[in-house]
Amino acid sequence: MSLPTNTARNAPLDPAGSVSVARPRPFYWSVRRELWENRSIYLAPLAVAVVVLLGFLINASHLVRTHGLLALHIPNDSSPIEQPYAIAAVLIILCGLLVGVFYCLDALHGERRDRSILFWRSLPVGDVTAVLSKASIPLVVLPLVIFGAIVVTHLTMLLLNLAVLLVNGGNAAMLQPGTPLLELWLALLYALFAIALWCAPVYGWLLLASAWARRAALLWASLPLIAVCILEKIAFRTSYFAGFLRYRFWGWFAEALGSQRPCCIPHPLAIVLPGRFLSAPGLWTGLAIAAVLLAGAARVRRYRGPI
Repeated sequence: MSLPTNTARNAPLDPAGSVSVARPRPFYWSVRRELWENRSIYLAPLAVAVVVLLGFLINASHLVRTHGLLALHIPNDSSPIEQPYAIAAVLIILCGLLVGVFYCLDALHGERRDRSILFWRSLPVGDVTAVLSKASIPLVVLPLVIFGAIVVTHLTMLLLNLAVLLVNGGNAAMLQPGTPLLELWLALLYALFAIALWCAPVYGWLLLASAWARRAALLWASLPLIAVCILEKIAFRTSYFAGFLRYRFWGWFAEALGSQRPCCIPHPLAIVLPGRFLSAPGLWTGLAIAAVLLAGAARVRRYRGPI
């Protein structure tokens, strides 16, 4: 009987003198739950990074053997497509985007399929909190994971380059990337969050399809959009909806970067356009649509039972 008394005696007091109890943080623990249950969120980008590093090491060793140490030097006028740093960043970003798409498709459908929704509904976590925690993964968590994987990959590539140079009797001064990595990282971080915000309605639509579908969530997400495109083309001989979808997927590029890639110029920060991006009507229209879709996903989740 003394344990509760000691616990209460040692607990912190609020200004009124009463014992303060730690408040639950449903949203925080919901996000932690998503990371626990979906390890592909960080394992998939890391796996791609490992594959890129392995290929980079093999290629660097081959270039040194066939063309000498100067093959590791990156001149200022080299094409960004040929730069291993740009290739590594693009591959990791593409992997992260695919992870975000398939995560959203399975986020609400999977918990109904394995009946874990019954357990989570017994906890004091509302449907809105659950849906927002799942939406935060592609909008916030994945950009940070992708950015971290890119930075670690670039640093490891530099170390591997240095190791190959030293083993073959080279000089560390030969490592002169044409694009400053710090500026490239800042531009990539900006671009990652620009992509996430611009594609927010896409993620919202995928979560709504995940909450609605009893099976084949990918078909429920894609077939209605394809059907609208085909119907418009047959009935009106136009393709406005298809153009809208293209703009929704790729419009961030022109709005956020001015139709230029960060790796294409010596100073990537010179092309970031945050003012133009934040004032773009397409951004705020997309965020409003995403809010409606997420509200619909929360409402559908409330009435959908286990499959």
